[in-house]
Amino acid sequence: MASITPNLPSASDLPRPKHRRTPTGFSPKEIKSFEASIPAASRDLWQQLAIKEFTDKESFQKEFVRHVETTLARSMYNCDDLAAYLAASQSIRDRLIVAWNKTQQKQTTKDQKRIYYLSLEFLMGRAMDNAMLNAGVKEITKSGVDDLGFKIEDLLEQEPDAALGNGGLGRLAACFVDSIASTNYPGWGYGLRYQYGIFKQQIVDGYQVESPDYWLAFSNPWEIPRYEIAVDVMFYGYTRKYTNDEGKTVSVWEGGEQVQAIAYDVPVPGYDTETTNNLRLWASKPTREFDFEKFNSGDYESSVSESQKAETISAVLYPNDNFYSGKELRLKQQYFWVAASLNDIVRRFKKSNRPWSDFSDQVAIQLNDTHPTIAVVELQRILVDMEGLEWDKAWDIVVSTFGYTNHTVLPEALEKWPVPLFGNLLPRHLEIIYNINLFFLQKVEKMFPKDRDMLARVSIIEESSPQQVRMAYLAIIGSHKVNGVAELHSDLIKTTIFKDFVTIYGSDKFMNVTNGITPRRWLHQANPKLSELIASKVGSYKFLKDLNLLKKIEPFAKDPEFQKKWTEIKRFNKARLAAHIKKHNGIDVSLDALFDVQVKRIHEYKRQQMNIFSVIHRYITIKAMTAEEKKEVTPRVCIFGGKSAPGYYMAKTIIKLVNSVSEVVNNDADIGDLLKVVFIADYNVSKAEVIIPASDISQHISTAGTEASGTSNMKFVLNGGLILGTVDGANIEITREVGEENIFLFGHLAESVDDLRHQRRFNDLPLNPDLQKVLDVIDSGVFGDKDIYGSLVYSVTGSRDYYLVSDDFQSYLEAQKLVDKDFKDQTTWVSRSITAVANMGFFSSDRAIDEYAESIWNIEPVAN
Repeated sequence: MASITPNLPSASDLPRPKHRRTPTGFSPKEIKSFEASIPAASRDLWQQLAIKEFTDKESFQKEFVRHVETTLARSMYNCDDLAAYLAASQSIRDRLIVAWNKTQQKQTTKDQKRIYYLSLEFLMGRAMDNAMLNAGVKEITKSGVDDLGFKIEDLLEQEPDAALGNGGLGRLAACFVDSIASTNYPGWGYGLRYQYGIFKQQIVDGYQVESPDYWLAFSNPWEIPRYEIAVDVMFYGYTRKYTNDEGKTVSVWEGGEQVQAIAYDVPVPGYDTETTNNLRLWASKPTREFDFEKFNSGDYESSVSESQKAETISAVLYPNDNFYSGKELRLKQQYFWVAASLNDIVRRFKKSNRPWSDFSDQVAIQLNDTHPTIAVVELQRILVDMEGLEWDKAWDIVVSTFGYTNHTVLPEALEKWPVPLFGNLLPRHLEIIYNINLFFLQKVEKMFPKDRDMLARVSIIEESSPQQVRMAYLAIIGSHKVNGVAELHSDLIKTTIFKDFVTIYGSDKFMNVTNGITPRRWLHQANPKLSELIASKVGSYKFLKDLNLLKKIEPFAKDPEFQKKWTEIKRFNKARLAAHIKKHNGIDVSLDALFDVQVKRIHEYKRQQMNIFSVIHRYITIKAMTAEEKKEVTPRVCIFGGKSAPGYYMAKTIIKLVNSVSEVVNNDADIGDLLKVVFIADYNVSKAEVIIPASDISQHISTAGTEASGTSNMKFVLNGGLILGTVDGANIEITREVGEENIFLFGHLAESVDDLRHQRRFNDLPLNPDLQKVLDVIDSGVFGDKDIYGSLVYSVTGSRDYYLVSDDFQSYLEAQKLVDKDFKDQTTWVSRSITAVANMGFFSSDRAIDEYAESIWNIEPVAN
């Protein structure tokens, strides 16, 4: 009898494993298991057809044309500069996504500890130029679009600045995610995808006027929408408690209103590496887009009100909090972002099937200032309420996971929330804060039984009316490390605002990590000619990854030929800025003048008011000169820029005064090119890339002890501009690195500030006579209605001069005279400029990230 052979299925007939998309990807085991289940022929075919990164001009041009004709549905006949920018950026983005996928797979397979950087701001600037430079494809792209009839410069101008931040905090975060990728650390950034950013600044009749900055006017090619990654976030509601079968009391937060957080991913390419990390931004959406029942009943506005209310959460950066609803919206923003991010992080960890005791061995979370501090409470809620851990075990995990970076020494700048508002919006979180505070104060009472006042001083809950939640104190208690961002700042927080916590925890919990900047954007991208000149002496562009190699140009500081090239580059950059000023301000400026720049957020402690007072003093001094005396004056262009918070009246008054002085001075025939005053509106990263390389001197003149660090000072010096500044923030470390002879310092020291304020408060100290002359001119109406500036004038007189403008004014004027004198000797000035740049190696954000990785995060780079 013949045997019957069963019909065995072929490989093609076998059931295929179905790919199940998960918001956090696969674990290493799942990757191997899934890969093994795919037939070898299918794997080979997939790899054969996989998208490759373009490597030459022809392959770039092929991608470019494909995106014009398919992604944009255009042709060669209607491809304008905007379409060309979108096609080029899509082509480069595709290249980044290939590297991004490889990076995520590699980091998942290696399964190392990751850093998650939480920042409410990421001031990224334009993405295309940075992506081209970091990926090493700028020349390919430039030549490729040139052949097709476009100029790369025109394309770059089409891109709006990503309005995801306001000032130094956001720019630092952007530098840090760049450095995390460039140094090959496994890490993600988490932020909010603001629709409108902070605001677009316009100057109307000298006043700042805010308008929406809708930077997403067209599809953003640099982000990847992840509509499938949606996290429900709840507000309001109540806490229900019950006893489970094990006799344990369980808390459940329920009954509130929900919104959805939708993820948008932005690839962050490292420089000269395959590593491309991720910046995940959250946008708020309603859980229900549209109430059809209300619409059918004729209530059209209410039918979409839920959608509008939800989308408001991620609409605007820093909504005005001068009223209750603004405060509530700010707190909503913070919790929404933090809750979505922690949900993402925890789900990723849970896929590893590790025990919770391993959480802090796999996860490090850095709080960039106090904005994300509610993450401490949220993680404790997840571990206790949702995962069932005991309180103490959960709290140990929380503390060992978080690090907190403080960015201020001003007590009034430490974030607080009214308890009634907090309890209404986040009732369960307030309960957890009360418990954290109780256990902490019990510990403090045992340590210091005789110091009852300390309990009130360090309590998370401030006993004011109404009570306030002190977020900085919560961040300290909930973190294993607290760092300042410059040596003076780190010393000051330990001896002033946080000194009681140093007594409780000891000094080891507190450390310093001086801020840094990425040389890729702030030298190579912003100042390519200078970068090229430096590379010619260093021997390569390796200094962009090891900034200490700048030291190699120091021997050329007095070389006439090198000085000549250095000067030509500075003049080129000044001409570029002068053209911008002419186009946008209608003001002609001389390239032979000293370009004096102060561009940063407008705030009284940064003392733009002192700067404009000195400009007025210079103006009235020149006006009083004879024709012969004027010949000895060093011509100067005084350039201001920066935004005021919408509700900050005094800062807005400073902007008005700057513009009024500009109007008078620039139209005074007696002055001519000896003095020009310019306010550059809507200061942002792209404008900074034009302004900073052009500066001869930049001003960083905060009252000593008030500026945490500052990073714009680093950017200016790295581009060959010298500093006029106080002994404050990172100015101190810059002085140490570049030498006292290459910086202009003035003003009282931080240790004198309290005594000076005390003297001003309790003694009738006379106003500096030169400052009095300036205030008299303002009062005379030369710059318009004196009543406009009444509050500003009043703020610097007598006991009200909190920021010590009068006390430092004489020293400031003397430093300005020294700048005038030294600028005339251009040979020595240029030598000092070169020497300063050569000694800026310490201020790389790569160095700062290495310090965080070693001392706080305990993470290692992933080998390429």
